[in-house]
Amino acid sequence: MQSYRYIPPKPPMWFNLAWTAGFGAIAGFLTAQGEIARMIPYALIGAAIFAALAFCAITFVKSKNISGLLGAVVFFVLGFGFIGLSYGVLMGVIGWIIGRMSIWLSTGEYRANQPPYSSSNEVLWFYSFRTICGFIFVFLIAPIIVVMPLSFNQEPYFSFTAGMMSFDPDAYSLRWYQDIFHNGMAAPDAVVGWWSDMWNNAQWVRSVRNSFFIGTMATILATSLGTLAAIGLSRPEMPYRRAIMALLISPMIVPLVIIASGMFFFFSDMRFIGYENGVAKTYLGMIIAHAVLGTPYVIITVTATLVGFDQSLARAAANMGASPVRTFFKVQMPLILPGVISGALFAFITSFDEVVVALQMASVKQRTIPRQMFSGIREQISPTILAVATILVILSIILLTVVELLRRRSEKMRGMSPG
Repeated sequence: MQSYRYIPPKPPMWFNLAWTAGFGAIAGFLTAQGEIARMIPYALIGAAIFAALAFCAITFVKSKNISGLLGAVVFFVLGFGFIGLSYGVLMGVIGWIIGRMSIWLSTGEYRANQPPYSSSNEVLWFYSFRTICGFIFVFLIAPIIVVMPLSFNQEPYFSFTAGMMSFDPDAYSLRWYQDIFHNGMAAPDAVVGWWSDMWNNAQWVRSVRNSFFIGTMATILATSLGTLAAIGLSRPEMPYRRAIMALLISPMIVPLVIIASGMFFFFSDMRFIGYENGVAKTYLGMIIAHAVLGTPYVIITVTATLVGFDQSLARAAANMGASPVRTFFKVQMPLILPGVISGALFAFITSFDEVVVALQMASVKQRTIPRQMFSGIREQISPTILAVATILVILSIILLTVVELLRRRSEKMRGMSPG
């Protein structure tokens, strides 16, 4: 039986030119740089240039890759001529997109992933909705994107210099990343002595060490307690499950200021051998406090993983003579391991980024990276904070990527998604 592939109709030329001219008007409006007298002429010029490029690409080029390359070259030259190198690079990217989009529109490919019976309004809303979501995403992510290049600024400013805008190599430096490891230290005499002094004395390095130590210990404690709590709450015979679940996840709901103040007064009264003055302002207090904040994330993640767990496997293991502990480690744990690791990563991120509890519970010795950043903003503003923020963003992206990969692996193991 012969199958037929739906070939969308090609739109008229005016449709293709209208869309590209609209983008050109926006680009020209931005090129005017806020000068009212130049806004309308620049918008018209931009619309004309974009429409002319689209017409040439559709009529003569007819190749998406070549059209994108042609648009990138033309708009880079125009942007570089009007403002400078940085604007030329930006316009080159826009030209590449417009060049490919012109062919994409002219061939009717934009309707290829739509049902044949879709109306024009339905297709318009399909792409408009995704465009709105894209703008919202850019709006939310823009502050993070701006921080990253600023961390390489040669000058001690929180703004882009003329050299950075023109991509001058001398305007960029790693001095603020080096300042993380040399802040407050004298010149080292030997490599071993330098490493020892840096690791123990540098303010930022001490904060990094504290963040990883406290975060790791709190993650281990939160993961252990949260996993056991989730397994217990997943049993149907567990009494008062809803009330207990609400109590355990309450740290996610109660404001952190209230939690931090309550922990400080409670831990100040916890006096035992070695902690005559209480566990507040100690590493033990910080670990327990961060474990309390991270445990709800472990409970929720592991509970969601246990929803697809087949309890008959545990009953079969018990019938074969396996003890509950052996059943847990040999049957349950391998199947819920992606959820446990995801919960542990969330608990670690919560501890690593937490600052409110650290303000109450940490002394100078227990300062974490967020606590050190808070002090740096209040006491000594330095672009070193931007370098630390960039490192934290990269670390968060890596951890969240791992969480997403584990989530997909868990869905495949439970048969919720194709392999």
